[in-house]
Amino acid sequence: MNIGLLHYAAPPVVGGVESVLGQHARLMADAGHRVTILAGRGGQTDPRINFRLVPLMDSRHPEILAVKAQLDAGQVPALFYDLVARLREVLTQSLMGMDVIIAHNIGSLNKNLALTSALKETFDPARRPALILWHHDLAWTTPRYQPELHAGEPWDNLRTAWPGAIQVTISEERRTELVELFKLPAAQIQVIPNGVDLTQFLKLSQETQKYIHALDLNLADPLLLMPVRITPRKNIELALLTLARLRPRFPQVRLLVTGPLGPHNPANAQYFEMLVALRAELGLNGSAHFLAELTDEFIPDEVIADLYRLADALFLPSFEEGFGIPILEAGLAGLPVFCSDIPQLQALGGRFATTFSPEADPQAVADLIGDRLEHEPISGMRRLVKMEYTWQRIFKEKIEPLLRA
Repeated sequence: MNIGLLHYAAPPVVGGVESVLGQHARLMADAGHRVTILAGRGGQTDPRINFRLVPLMDSRHPEILAVKAQLDAGQVPALFYDLVARLREVLTQSLMGMDVIIAHNIGSLNKNLALTSALKETFDPARRPALILWHHDLAWTTPRYQPELHAGEPWDNLRTAWPGAIQVTISEERRTELVELFKLPAAQIQVIPNGVDLTQFLKLSQETQKYIHALDLNLADPLLLMPVRITPRKNIELALLTLARLRPRFPQVRLLVTGPLGPHNPANAQYFEMLVALRAELGLNGSAHFLAELTDEFIPDEVIADLYRLADALFLPSFEEGFGIPILEAGLAGLPVFCSDIPQLQALGGRFATTFSPEADPQAVADLIGDRLEHEPISGMRRLVKMEYTWQRIFKEKIEPLLRA
């Protein structure tokens, strides 16, 4: 699909809408779309994304600012119509051959009303490209803009629904405002929130991202981390049995065991075969993952640290431990700790860890984990962001379907 993104400015210009536009462009390019950004300021920041500089689209262009001063006073100067004509000519040429254009705030704010009018006049609902008006801010519902707004054209372009245009807002509050302003049914206005880039924010390495994609770890809710070798004293079978009992409560729960087979005991291979068989018996093939099945190479410490940042909890049901370094690592990563009540782990986790007997009933352990994760605010907020507000999920569940439609 050939997609055009429009705004007054674009990255590397720093701004909230500019950041969102940049994220949208990268996500669309990742999905294989041909993307062009048209803006009055900015530049090409990604070789896959075309950038076209159109100076008159800039809200700070001298001619635009001169006209805006008169518009704010309620006067429509002759230069305004000249600017509209010039912008319309550029838009007509630039948008030729595109399937859809997404205009951020151009149909919402009075920062460049000549651009708003030109876009409205250029858009033909009976022909391509389709037009999506993406509303971050609304001039007509924001008190600080009221002195600059007046009855009639071109200000009314910001408070009327353009025939055939698709309306998108970034929050339910904005949709409520737009329903009142445009006199549209709420169902005709889509809500697509802003998000965060999980891999960028957590600074996840390329190797870590490879494992995330291979195992769909970005879909985990929650992700339980076991940074242990595969050996009987780690009691991994209890982890699998607990995972099975967590699934009715958390259908997307995942368990990740990061270590290889223990190197000194040949019986570890038989133990691993038993674990794989138990996983299949419990129906956990898509939920319990062993990195040892993906690689027999050493997992760098940097990747393990990444996985701590990605995970929602540390799970350590060991029968034996010499010390228990993962408890300390989880503390630095800010993870809830669920571990067996053996002396070594109790000494490290103390009152901050949720403990249980390594011989405990799996349902009881599952209840301990579920209750703490559901009622701990930090954990709950973290899981909410991962499940609803990452750019990857927002694109997959909301933006891509909108483009296809």
